[in-house]
Amino acid sequence: MSLHKEFDDLLHYRNAYFLAFSATAGYICFGWSIGLINGVLVLPSFEHYFGLDIKSAAARASLSGNIVSIQQAGAFFGALVSTFFASRYGRKPSMLASAIIYVIGSVVQSIVGLGSTPAVGLKVLYFGRFFGGIGVGLISALVPTYVSECAPRAIRGRCTGSIEVCVGLGNMLSFWVNYGVAIQIPFGQIQWRLPMVVQIIPGVLFFLAMLFQPESPRWLVENERYEDAAKSLAYISRLDPSSSGVQSALFEIRTDFVGRLTIFQQFRKMGENKMIALRCIIPPVLVFFQQWSGTNAINSYSPSIFASLGISSTTTSLLATGIYGVVKWIGSCLVLAFVIESWGRKRTLFYGGMGQGLMMFWIGGYVALHSGRDIVPATYVSVLAIYLYGIFFSLGWGFTPLVLGSEIAPGHLRPAVMSLVGASTWLFTYVITQITPTMLDRITWGTYIVFGVASVVMAVLVWVGVPETTGVPLEDIKWLFEEELWIRCVQDAPGGRWILGKRRARSVEELKNRAEGVVVEGVRSGSNVSNEEMAPEKQEGPSPLEDAPIINN
Repeated sequence: MSLHKEFDDLLHYRNAYFLAFSATAGYICFGWSIGLINGVLVLPSFEHYFGLDIKSAAARASLSGNIVSIQQAGAFFGALVSTFFASRYGRKPSMLASAIIYVIGSVVQSIVGLGSTPAVGLKVLYFGRFFGGIGVGLISALVPTYVSECAPRAIRGRCTGSIEVCVGLGNMLSFWVNYGVAIQIPFGQIQWRLPMVVQIIPGVLFFLAMLFQPESPRWLVENERYEDAAKSLAYISRLDPSSSGVQSALFEIRTDFVGRLTIFQQFRKMGENKMIALRCIIPPVLVFFQQWSGTNAINSYSPSIFASLGISSTTTSLLATGIYGVVKWIGSCLVLAFVIESWGRKRTLFYGGMGQGLMMFWIGGYVALHSGRDIVPATYVSVLAIYLYGIFFSLGWGFTPLVLGSEIAPGHLRPAVMSLVGASTWLFTYVITQITPTMLDRITWGTYIVFGVASVVMAVLVWVGVPETTGVPLEDIKWLFEEELWIRCVQDAPGGRWILGKRRARSVEELKNRAEGVVVEGVRSGSNVSNEEMAPEKQEGPSPLEDAPIINN
């Protein structure tokens, strides 16, 4: 796609892009909160204030793991309850509430120990990180649901994929704030308090940006607010509420609407049949492997990891961490702009996972063979491997699991499924951040081998068990799981068509036409007959739904 075409698309979909980036700004809070603590933990002033500098290596690893992981515990709880709030009060109010909770938690963290002893301050720090984690957990579950329900299909991958760009931006900025205070702020409490204060900023910006965005059209339809739903669709697609495009999209939503389901009904209906169960299981499984690939181990403990490679100076390890954040963020931006819609979901996940695995194997081998802390040429190659790992992660497993998960999840169960995705993310982020210091202390190089094996396994599972969803309207995703799923998954994978020979799964159009009892000439030669073309309100001319959000399935 030419730059001129990219610019035209940006102007055409500017409201949708503004909505997506306003919502995904919440993930700056996500990335900032994860990246912040890894640098603060190694600041000499922080270690001295809380007594980490006089503890044994094992005790220090345990305390560091507790400080990091307590936020993940709060986020796990926040993600679980997100379904209730999103369904009852709406997506937008719930996201605004999550921003307020995050800001309050950040304020509490910035004032720990004032007027009390460090021992009491540590308990307040735990509370502040847990409370702020509730807000981050709500954000992690609500934002993908909201964006996928609002984004036009033509840019759905980019809109949902902007999540990882914002995570990377939050990571990167927090890394450089940590580096800045390490070299510019003298030893003292302000050195470690300042990063805590600065993390308030992204929460405030997220709250302000979301004030100007509409509610999800699907939630409005669920609550029989049809005029408001039309206005929301009109804003996103830059059309008049009475236009054929908006009215056709609204008709699609209302036709597909199966009734308002309570949170318990949503979870119960996940086992309604095998196809629904599979579509509900795949998204949390994807984020399970995402966490076991080691990404949050690097995000949370990158200074310690660089130190294990021989980069032992605090400021130097923080500088290396800052560079890692820049590399990862730039990689995310490039993938979002040029790869996610052209390569598709499966190719990015497969190549990204294999690349991550190879980098982890190299790092594990280096640490196993080079036990000393002196710097040799292979040290620089290992540091480069960490940076390349960040690039491969940005290529596939950074944001594609959320994009794919929000697409695969059934529309009437999407809030519940995405709450499970958020809860799974934080549960295993908690596990990884809790055990990583101990793993690095006890099994050293084996830590990287574990992450490398997980990366390769997840790439293989995607190759054989997940269908390609790129370019498929959300309302048609269900047909990908209708029959011959294994064949469909393999034929969409890199090299899959060669392995299958002449065997192919039926196309979505063939399955739809067979189910509807419609015989359409030329389907096998590539013609496209969609639901809206058979709808009674069908208008003459090009399909108006291409530019309108297609949020039902």
